[in-house]
Amino acid sequence: MLKKELRTKYKLLRKELTDTEIEEKSLAIANALLPLPIWDKTYFHIFLPITEQKEVDTEFILHLLSGKDKEIVISKSDFETREMTHFLLTDNTKIKKNEYNIPEPIDGIEVPSKKIEVVFVPLLAFDKKGHRVGYGKGFYDKFLKECQPETIKIGLSFFEAEETILNIFESDVLLDYCVCPNGVYEF
Repeated sequence: MLKKELRTKYKLLRKELTDTEIEEKSLAIANALLPLPIWDKTYFHIFLPITEQKEVDTEFILHLLSGKDKEIVISKSDFETREMTHFLLTDNTKIKKNEYNIPEPIDGIEVPSKKIEVVFVPLLAFDKKGHRVGYGKGFYDKFLKECQPETIKIGLSFFEAEETILNIFESDVLLDYCVCPNGVYEF
């Protein structure tokens, strides 16, 4: 399928999910992360979910990270430059939704992309080769290119992999893993 078709398909599938299903699937995704070889890392970047888009609720993962004393990094998006600025999540971090309902830090201690070791990547769909479909703005592809080559990229998805995404671009950054409620894909 083409990216545009996949966006439409998965937005509709997400819309059908109940709050209870989102909570259960999000918890299953967090639990499926436990066996991954990532817990020796320190700096973890995570997205805060757009609840209106019925994204994976990352609160369970946040609890895991803070329980393991990890440095948690969240971002603020600039829609003019399509760049993200990354901030350390602390007890003092003030979060506010932007015009697209994305919860973001107002300000804080900035963390350079090169320092981030693990990135949890939001997505609408992914395929069996590790390609992903997001909302189409390119924020994450741009950000992931700024990270170290060894940075671990983990997609989070309520749904299983598509066989192939047809119109991939050379600039698309591949995932290392994608975690679903029923298990983990490794690429």
